Amino acid sequence: MLKRFFQLESLVEPGQVLVIYGPRRVGKTTLLQEFLSFTSLRYKRDSGDNIRVQHILSSQDFPTILEYVEGYQLLAIDEAQTIPHVGKGLKIIVDERPDMMVIATGSSSFDLANTIGEPLTGRKRTITLYPFAQMELLNIYNRHELRERLPEFLVYGSYPQVVTAQTHEKKIIILQELVDSYILKDILQMEKVKGSKILLNLLKLLAFQVGQEVSYHELATQLGINVKTVQRYIDLFEKTFLITHLSGFSRNLRKEITKKNKYYFLDNGIRNAIIAQFNSLENRNDVGALWENFVVMERMKKRSYHTLIANAYFWRTYSGQEIDLIEERGGQLYAYECKWAHNKNIRPPKEWSQTYKHTSFEVITPQNYLDFIT
Repeated sequence: MLKRFFQLESLVEPGQVLVIYGPRRVGKTTLLQEFLSFTSLRYKRDSGDNIRVQHILSSQDFPTILEYVEGYQLLAIDEAQTIPHVGKGLKIIVDERPDMMVIATGSSSFDLANTIGEPLTGRKRTITLYPFAQMELLNIYNRHELRERLPEFLVYGSYPQVVTAQTHEKKIIILQELVDSYILKDILQMEKVKGSKILLNLLKLLAFQVGQEVSYHELATQLGINVKTVQRYIDLFEKTFLITHLSGFSRNLRKEITKKNKYYFLDNGIRNAIIAQFNSLENRNDVGALWENFVVMERMKKRSYHTLIANAYFWRTYSGQEIDLIEERGGQLYAYECKWAHNKNIRPPKEWSQTYKHTSFEVITPQNYLDFIT
């Protein structure tokens, strides 16, 4: 079994709730099961999908909740976002039982953050689990082998089931099932979302615009819906860990684009499943977009897992000068351009160099990417 970056035994503490966010099927339950299989703690494990558990933990009834965990040292709740006011129930447990440890997992950052966040201020630690990061895959592959498999990661992504599938056909079946049965189903279950056709069409439009600034007005016109609906759906996509965004960076120039966002899919395989495009790299015209999506996401995983404190942006001017990724760390700016086919003569855009002096600029290519993301 591939070792994940997080080891739960070093993260659980008495009187604290460990919250594990992440998309469905990335291994949150497996990570939890692995920990429970060797812990010496007396634990109780339940699911938020269980109506009885929902009733107990949302009751805010002290005797009922405390009786539920009596005699245990650890409570583990999967899919905690389905329990109304779960944060208040967990607060009662850690307040009244300061010796108790709690782990809660959830596949919707919005639902779980809303119900768990405020009641547990100061009483929780949060981690986010993503599809396999390249740094995790170094536990089973060396750097040469990872580079050899790079085309596979660009097309099929790195969901655990996909990485371990033995054939391309099996990988495609798993990805299509993930999109149809988990991702779209999750979003449709959320408030005021009634039809999957518009959701899928919007996702397709975003998939074709990876690495480009997105206009909500253009999307709304193409789909025949209003701008607020587009924004609400995109917000849902982000809260269910399907996509993430970069905003435009600006500090000095009026001509810098700041009002539009770029959107990236958390996993290349999911992006390709949405547009039903699994051709090999030599038969595609979107390799540059796949490479940019892969690099931006793997770098995000590295920042998240290693707690690298940074603000991430893209940079572009109305005249078309651009840089794919800007990180603001420790008061310094670092600029990165993602290039599948590397030209050694690439230099930072003139306006960037003139406006933001004393900043580093690096081109991320298939030759040097592992140093950047692991």
